[in-house]
Amino acid sequence: MAGCIFCGIARGEVPAKVVLENDDVIAFHDLDPKAPTHVLVIPRRHIASIDEMADGDEALIGRVFAMARDVARDQGVQEGGYRLVTNIGRNAGQSVDHLHVHVLGGRRLTWPPG
Repeated sequence: MAGCIFCGIARGEVPAKVVLENDDVIAFHDLDPKAPTHVLVIPRRHIASIDEMADGDEALIGRVFAMARDVARDQGVQEGGYRLVTNIGRNAGQSVDHLHVHVLGGRRLTWPPG
């Protein structure tokens, strides 16, 4: 999608501190971290949000969540606990219209998040 910064990261055109990647999914550090571990996991193919996923995208979304799990292991937060968050729409805090899952950990996380 033209102008999507996450599509640019997925294509390697925009620099990012990549944690893990495969043919379908890429994970990279958030530029404005809200926890000691704050990694974004995105599908390489542009999907604006969960609301925009099509029939047949379930396997890809599963791979996004599997990589989120792998990021938690890689970053050493799995045992202590971590949070996965995806925001859908402006009122929920979505600031980039490309599906992304936040992997947050490394400290005690409060609820509600605020």
